[in-house]
Amino acid sequence: MAWVFLLTAGALEVAWATGLKKLGFGFTWTLGALTLIAMIASIVALYAAMTRLPLGIAYPIWTGIGSVGSVLVGVMSFNQNLSMSGIAGLTLLIAGMFLLGSDAH
Repeated sequence: MAWVFLLTAGALEVAWATGLKKLGFGFTWTLGALTLIAMIASIVALYAAMTRLPLGIAYPIWTGIGSVGSVLVGVMSFNQNLSMSGIAGLTLLIAGMFLLGSDAH
């Protein structure tokens, strides 16, 4: 169950980062409130995951999911360009998350 909480926390991190980007285009109270709710929910889900997973595994994977997910949203929704070195970086981030995750007991 800890992994479900961690994946949820990571997805919510991507959601609030996307909300912040969209707020940069024009503020609305609805989007602001949804972004804030996603931030709080992400931290709550991370807390739930950290009650069962080590800090050195949960936190890096949470930030990694947020990083990879945010880059993918940037490419798909905000016309961000991704170079070969960017793709290599994403690949290394994903590999690092899997290696850290495999160390969980």
